[in-house]
Amino acid sequence: MTPASRPIVSSAEIEIEAPIEVVWDILAAIERWPTWNPDVRSVRLDGPVAEGTAFSWKAGPGTIKSTIVRLDPPQLMTWTGRTLGIDAVHVWRLDHRDGRTLARTEETYSGLVARIFRRPLQRVLDKTLTDETHHLKAEAERPLR
Repeated sequence: MTPASRPIVSSAEIEIEAPIEVVWDILAAIERWPTWNPDVRSVRLDGPVAEGTAFSWKAGPGTIKSTIVRLDPPQLMTWTGRTLGIDAVHVWRLDHRDGRTLARTEETYSGLVARIFRRPLQRVLDKTLTDETHHLKAEAERPLR
């Protein structure tokens, strides 16, 4: 299913005053997400950060069961997720910008719940991705990292 055919599609981007490797290291340390993203309460990774590795995490109203489907360090990370009848695909893209990083993220939802509650879920996802990019920026730019 292409992003355009999913009922909910959201994206956000931000420029971060840190090298791409720093930003990548933060994203790729999946079990540390709760230390910089207050929307993530816990994470359990079922192996190394690699394509095919599953992880479970608590964010929002439930537990999300995810699988890493694509890694291209330090530029691309994609995972799928399922929770409460919603199927999600989340993509992070990082680009070099003269010592800085342009971080772009996109998430799509499909499934019956996404179709029924499209408008409220769209608003929540838009806010979540905007907040997540700002939390990532704050962590990457934190002094004495």
